[in-house]
Amino acid sequence: MRLAIIASLTVLLSLLTGCSGPGSRGEQPNVVILMTDDQGYGDLGVHGNPLLQTPHLDKLYRQSVRLTDFHVSPTCAPTRAALMTGRYSNRTGVWHTVMGRSFLGRAEKTMAEIFASHGYRTGIFGKWHLGDNYPFRPQDRGFQQSVVHGGGGVGQIPDFWGNDYFDDTYLDRGQARAFEGYCTDVWFSEAIDFIEQHREVPFFCYLATNAPHSPYRVDDRYSRPYGESGVTSSRASFYGMITNIDENLGRLISLLDRLDLTRKTIFIFLTDNGTAEGAALDRNGFVIDGFNAGMRGKKGSQFEGGHRVPFFIRWPDGGLEGGRDISELTAHIDVLPTVMELCGIPFPDSVNFDGVSLERLLTGKVQSLPERVLVVDSQRLEYPIKWRRSAVMSSRFRLIDGTRLFDVRSDPGQVKDVAAEYPQEVDHLRSAYQKWWEGLGPSLAAVERIVVGKNAGEISRLTSHDWHYVELPDSFGSEGERNPPWNQRQVTRGYRANGTWTLEVAQSGAYEIVLTRWPLELDWTLGSPGEAGSESEEIGVSLAISGARIEAGERRIEWMVDQGDRGVVQQMRLDKGALDLKASFLLGDGDTVGAYYAYLKRLE
Repeated sequence: MRLAIIASLTVLLSLLTGCSGPGSRGEQPNVVILMTDDQGYGDLGVHGNPLLQTPHLDKLYRQSVRLTDFHVSPTCAPTRAALMTGRYSNRTGVWHTVMGRSFLGRAEKTMAEIFASHGYRTGIFGKWHLGDNYPFRPQDRGFQQSVVHGGGGVGQIPDFWGNDYFDDTYLDRGQARAFEGYCTDVWFSEAIDFIEQHREVPFFCYLATNAPHSPYRVDDRYSRPYGESGVTSSRASFYGMITNIDENLGRLISLLDRLDLTRKTIFIFLTDNGTAEGAALDRNGFVIDGFNAGMRGKKGSQFEGGHRVPFFIRWPDGGLEGGRDISELTAHIDVLPTVMELCGIPFPDSVNFDGVSLERLLTGKVQSLPERVLVVDSQRLEYPIKWRRSAVMSSRFRLIDGTRLFDVRSDPGQVKDVAAEYPQEVDHLRSAYQKWWEGLGPSLAAVERIVVGKNAGEISRLTSHDWHYVELPDSFGSEGERNPPWNQRQVTRGYRANGTWTLEVAQSGAYEIVLTRWPLELDWTLGSPGEAGSESEEIGVSLAISGARIEAGERRIEWMVDQGDRGVVQQMRLDKGALDLKASFLLGDGDTVGAYYAYLKRLE
C-alpha cells in the first residue's frame, strides 16, 4: 500500500512539473527553432511569391499554426537577442550588429541556459551574432554543442579568413574545424547529427542559417532557374539560397518523421528581419521591383517590410497543427515565455520578460490577447537616439518615428499618414513609447566588456568588428553611422579607421599582446597586400607600416616595427578591472590605422 501511494505521488509530481528529471524523455517536448537570415515575409511561395519554389516550407505552413502579425527587429543581432531572452534587445545591450553593441548582456539569461537547466540537451548550428569572445560565446550562454561562423556573416572579420560558403572552417565549440560542403548543408547536417544523438532525451535545437544573407552565393543549380526567369543575378542567387534551405528543411522533417519525433517536437520557423534582396524600393520604401507581400520597406526599415516576418509553429501532440491563422499582434519577445509554458518550464523569478506566453492563444483557450503596444526600432549607432527609425505598434496602428501614423487594417501598405485624423492615438502611442524608453534605463549607456586573462595561456582574439568609439575620415558615415571595419574586404583594402576595445581584465599580471593586420591563420606579413578573402578576388592594398602604438588606459607605448613581420609583440602588465585598449599601426605618410586583429593572453 505504501509503495502504491509513493508511486502515485511520483506520477502526480511528474504531471505537475511536466518533467521526469534531467535528461529523461518524460512528457517534455523537444524544441527545434529554424531561423533564416534576411528572408522576408514575401520570400515564400505560400505567401504569394510568384517565382519562389518552397514546397517544404509550404507544407510546414499548411501543418502549422501561423502568427500573421508577428514582428522582429529590423536587423540581425537585435532579433537574436530578443529571441534568446524574451526581452527587448535594447534592454539586453544589443541594438547594433557591430561596435560591441551585438554583445548580449552578461546578466541576461538565455533560452539555452533555461532549457539546459531543465534537463534539455542544447545545440546551436549556424549564426550566433551575439559575441565572439568570452563571456558572450554560445558555449558560454548555455549551448552544450555549437557549430557556428564568426561575426554576423560568413566572410566578416571575426569569421575564419577566406570562408566563402563552400568548404569553410567554422567554430566547433570554440575550436576551428574544417568542413566540406555548402554552409547551409553543413548547418542542417550538424543539427541532424545532434538530434540523432539525443533522440532519447529532450533537446533544444537552434538552427540559425546565415543564408540567404549576402554575399549571395549558392550552387548554380539552385539559382539558374530564377536567373532564367529574368530577375537580377543577385536576386536569382538569393532565391536559390532559399530553395536550398527549403530542400534542407525537407531533410530535417524526414529525419523527425523517421525517428518518430514529429508529434513530440515543437517546430518553429521564423526569420530575423525583412527581406534584403527580394524587392527593390524607391526612396520612400515602396516596391518598384520584386515581391514584398504588399508591404513598405525591407531589412533595416521601421516600416512593416523591415520587421513583419513569417512565424509557423507545429506541435501535433500539443494540438498545434492543421493550418490555422492567428492575427493577434505578437513578436520575438513572446517566443521564450511561450515555449517555456508549452514545455512546462516554470518562469525564473530573476527574469522579467517583456514578452508574454502565447500558449492560451495558440491552443485556442482564448481567441485574443489583451490590447498591447509593442516597439521595434533600428538603432545602428554606438548610443541609441530616441525615436530613431522606430515603429510603435498597436493591433491597428503603427506610429513611425514618433510622428507619422498608419492604419494597417485599412492601409497595410502604409501609404497614407493619418496622424491628423487620430491625434488621440498618436498621443497614446507616444506615451507608450516614452514609458518604454524610460524603462530601458541604464542599459542604453552601459558597455559590455570582453573578459581577457581568465585562464593563463588562453588567447583572446579581438577584431575591429567590435571597436567602440570609432574614428573614421570625415567623408565616412551619416546620421552617426560611423561603423568600424567589419568585413574581410575592408581589411584587404586597408580601410583607414581606428577604435577601442572595451575589456575587463580578469586577473592582474603580465600579458602578451600581438598586433596584426591579418589574422594569424594566414602567413602574411604586415606589409603584404594580401587578397580580398571571401568578398572578392581582387588584390589588396599594401600599407607602409613603420611603427606600432598601444594605448592601455592611461599608458601609451610606441615602437618601430618591420614590415616583414607577421605581427608585432609587446608584453605589458595589466591590472584587474575595466580597461579600454587601443592598438594602432603608424604609417609612413604620418597617418595611422587601427590593428584589425589583436591577440591577448595572460602569461604564467
